[in-house]
Amino acid sequence: MSSLPHPVAVVGPTATGKSDLAVLLAERFDGEVINADAMQLYRGMDIGTAKLTLDERRGVPHHQLDVLDVTETASVAAYQREARTVLEGVLARGRTPILVGGSGLYVQAVVDDLTFPGTDPQVRQKYEDELAELGPVALHRRLAELDPAAAAAILTSNGRRIVRALEVIEITGEPFSANLPTPGPPRYGTVLVGLDRPAEDLDDRVDERVTRMFDSGLVDEVRRLEEKGLRHGRTASRALGYQQVLAEFDGADDMTAAAAETARLTRRFVRRQRSWFRRDERIKWFDAADPELADHVRALVNP
Repeated sequence: MSSLPHPVAVVGPTATGKSDLAVLLAERFDGEVINADAMQLYRGMDIGTAKLTLDERRGVPHHQLDVLDVTETASVAAYQREARTVLEGVLARGRTPILVGGSGLYVQAVVDDLTFPGTDPQVRQKYEDELAELGPVALHRRLAELDPAAAAAILTSNGRRIVRALEVIEITGEPFSANLPTPGPPRYGTVLVGLDRPAEDLDDRVDERVTRMFDSGLVDEVRRLEEKGLRHGRTASRALGYQQVLAEFDGADDMTAAAAETARLTRRFVRRQRSWFRRDERIKWFDAADPELADHVRALVNP
C-alpha cells in the first residue's frame, strides 16, 4: 500500500455504496476514513444510518463517527473544525484521508472555504416558528426576495438551511450568499469522487435498505435512544427512520406504515442529494453498479 499526497472525498446519494468504496480506497492507499454523514455522528444511531460495523470497517481507522449524544445538536461549523483537524492529522502521519458521506454541506465545509457567521437564538426561533406554520416554500420565496443568489443555491425543501439563511441576513445585515464559497480548486487538493446509479435502481436499493433496517431492529434501536433523550435532540430526532418510528410510538404503533413512509422520504431525499452534488462540476462521477468501480476510481485518484 502507498499513500496519496492528497485526500479523496467519496460523495453522492444515499445507498450507492460510498462507505464500502471508502474502505477499499483506504486499504489501497494506506488511508483513514473521515465520516461526512451528519447522522452518523451520533452514538447509537447505527441501524437507521447504515453505519458500517467494526467488522465491515476491516481495521481501517474511522473518524467522526459516534462523537455526539442524541441530545446534542449537530453543527456544521463544529464539524468543520473537527474534521479539518482530523484530516490534517492524517496527512501529517503520511496517510491518505478518505472523506465519505452524503451530507453535502458537511463535505463542502471541509473542502471549501466556507465561513459560518454567529447565531441569535431568538431570531432563529422566530424563523423556525414561521417554518412550522408556513412551510419551507413560503420562506424560500421570502429568501428569494432578500437574496436571490442564496435562494438559487438552497433547495426549496431544505427548511433548516432556509431558516439559517434568513437568520444570517437579519443578524448581519448582509446577504447570506456572501458566505457561500466561490467555486475553485478544493482545499487540500482533494479529489472529488461521486457515486450514482439510475434512479429506478436506487429506488429499489432504498426500499431494500429500509426493509433490512426494520428487520434488523431499528424499532428497538429507537426505543433505546428514546430512553437517552432522542426526542429532545433537535437534529437526531429528525433523522429519517427515527422520526417516523417515534411518530408511530405516539400514534397507531404501525411499523409497516413507518417503514413505508421512511422509504418514501428517503427516495425523495436521494433526489435532493443528487441535485446538490450534481451542481459541483469538480466531481468526477462513476456508476456505482460498475463491477470494476474500485479499479476505475483508483486510476482516477492515482493515475
